[in-house]
Amino acid sequence: MNFPAPSGPRTLVAGIGNIFLGDDGFGVETARRLAERDLPGHVEVVDIGVRGVHLAYQLLDGYDTLVLVDATARGEPPGTLYVIEYDGPGDTGAVPAIDGHRMTPDTVLALLGTLCAGTGGEPPRRVLIVGCEPASVEEGIGLSPPVSDAVPEAVRLIEELLRGGEPSVAQASTAEAPT
Repeated sequence: MNFPAPSGPRTLVAGIGNIFLGDDGFGVETARRLAERDLPGHVEVVDIGVRGVHLAYQLLDGYDTLVLVDATARGEPPGTLYVIEYDGPGDTGAVPAIDGHRMTPDTVLALLGTLCAGTGGEPPRRVLIVGCEPASVEEGIGLSPPVSDAVPEAVRLIEELLRGGEPSVAQASTAEAPT
């Protein structure tokens, strides 16, 4: 049964990561804390964890904006936050392998493109990644102190983005902007 698409722009904030790999749980923890906040009605926050295929299918429900929250290694000190405007997959030319537990944003969005082509759906108009430089992604539960300390700031950055403002970091297309 087909239901009409919701009216007005919708935003999905998706926490990504594996809580059993230390700082890789950053996105999940940030989404958990963000979900406790008073957010606009058009915003949905979900803990995707390692279920990238689930995220691709959920996006078929129609979202104008997707904010992915994930550990993002870019070589800066642990706890550094980034806001990345996602312009599309890199020029690898390769078809990504589908492994439901190891799907990068590129892989999820490539799968979404395939799903949209088959269903007539539309991918999000805008994709942002709020990332945090991890200290360790070794086996273990719990965030390192610098990454744990960055979670409240990440929540603040995402709330600024959701209000339609630009966070207090420099923006660059497909480039990270440390806070």
